[in-house]
Amino acid sequence: MSNPATRELLADLIAFATVSRDSNLALIDYVQRYLARYGIDSEMIADASGEKANLLAVIGPQDRPGIVLSGHTDVVPVSGQQWHSDPFVLRETNGKLFGRGTADMKSWLAAVLALVPQLIAQPLRMPVWIAFSHDEEVGCKGVPTLLARLAQKTLPALCLVGEPTEMRPVFGHKGKIALRCEVTGHAAHSAYTPQGVNAIEYAVRIIQSLMTLAERLKQERNPAFDPPFSTLQTGVIHGGEALNIVPERCWFDFEIRSLPGVSVQPLVDEIIHWSQQHLLPEMRQIAVGCDITFTPLSHYPGLQTQAATTLEQVLALLPPPAAVNTVAFGTEGGLFQQLGIPTLICGPGSMAQGHKAGEFVSLPQLAACDTFLADLCCWLREPT
Repeated sequence: MSNPATRELLADLIAFATVSRDSNLALIDYVQRYLARYGIDSEMIADASGEKANLLAVIGPQDRPGIVLSGHTDVVPVSGQQWHSDPFVLRETNGKLFGRGTADMKSWLAAVLALVPQLIAQPLRMPVWIAFSHDEEVGCKGVPTLLARLAQKTLPALCLVGEPTEMRPVFGHKGKIALRCEVTGHAAHSAYTPQGVNAIEYAVRIIQSLMTLAERLKQERNPAFDPPFSTLQTGVIHGGEALNIVPERCWFDFEIRSLPGVSVQPLVDEIIHWSQQHLLPEMRQIAVGCDITFTPLSHYPGLQTQAATTLEQVLALLPPPAAVNTVAFGTEGGLFQQLGIPTLICGPGSMAQGHKAGEFVSLPQLAACDTFLADLCCWLREPT
């Protein structure tokens, strides 16, 4: 049976339409006011625009390593999806709670907040940090400023990221780097094609080179992952104005999802060097104003958690995993680990239900999360 408070908090959190492109300040304000009711101060860490913010709060003694409960506040868009009910109103049907963010990952946020009364009701032998970030869905862009603030404290011994894993402990995921390539050619009437520089055609040549690099990435494998190799794909492309105009501009976005420990920056440098040293001179023989630029969009490291004392003790509170678990999607976990904090991914729901119409979390999953956090709270109690 899940904690009724978790269900109530989840309804409130779902009501905030914190799509990544929009502000999350109303949700952060709600969480701050909720924590303040229990006498807990929290810090809002705003981004450069002032429209989004992370939240960091601590319960318990701060002079020793503790545990971070981390999650992101943003959700993916609902536009273009066929929902049967308002995605920002929590709806219960047949043991499932529907709404945008129920799986990814406001159920975890709600369960963490519902745990607060239990945490403050007992002396803790180590601190519990609550770390809620913004813009995870667009490349973990918010969490670096949160980590910079956390790094000024006594470094935590463990981070728990509550992404949906059906409450199975997950020890690894791939990293990601995403870039935009912009090709500037030279426009001309299509009847005089040789006088122009076709930006789309040069973009295609770069994409073909990326496809060759994708095949090279398959050579290094790790059977713990699915697929067991790093991947590269072009996901978006735009270019051209009309069929009778040699296109002057074309841009496309591509990403590399890399196995932990695999360095992909040399591959990125290779494609940039080839484009600018071989293609660009060819283009500028026709028009000197041609250009090829690459702009980073997002970047976060992979996760490969190693055994640590606190981690092993917390794992004892969970059902034993059948095998070393990894997931295909990325999280902020690699950034916590990069800071030196062992990190475990474990949360309610399944990513199979995330990012789609009719997103849901089951009530048994929510109950399993509440039980785990309650057990964690008991484990954190200072011996008397």
